[in-house]
Amino acid sequence: QVQLVESGGGLVQAGGSLRLSCTAPGSIFSINAMGWYRQAPGKQRGLVAGIASGGNTVYADSVKGRFTISRDNAKNTVYLQMNILKPEDTAVYYCNTIPERVKYWGQGTQVTVSS
Repeated sequence: QVQLVESGGGLVQAGGSLRLSCTAPGSIFSINAMGWYRQAPGKQRGLVAGIASGGNTVYADSVKGRFTISRDNAKNTVYLQMNILKPEDTAVYYCNTIPERVKYWGQGTQVTVSS
């Protein structure tokens, strides 16, 4: 089973920023759209932002204008820049392909936003 490795989470006050990173094997990264997903306690995991191999992006309405997804194809890494964080952004954040594949789920990285 291949896992993607997320990093960059932490505890931040409302209004603050964090930058998440996810590294994947080149065989996965180079041919797939990549996405950031999140799961808050008691809620289902859902897509937050996605980026195609060519760079087109998509965002959940709740994060538009605050989050920016990007990818570095040379480093096989996808990033999520999160600004103006809100307490409701608190969740475990995961990266995966789009569409997601069960075998690629990693441990995720916890993001906690205090009010």
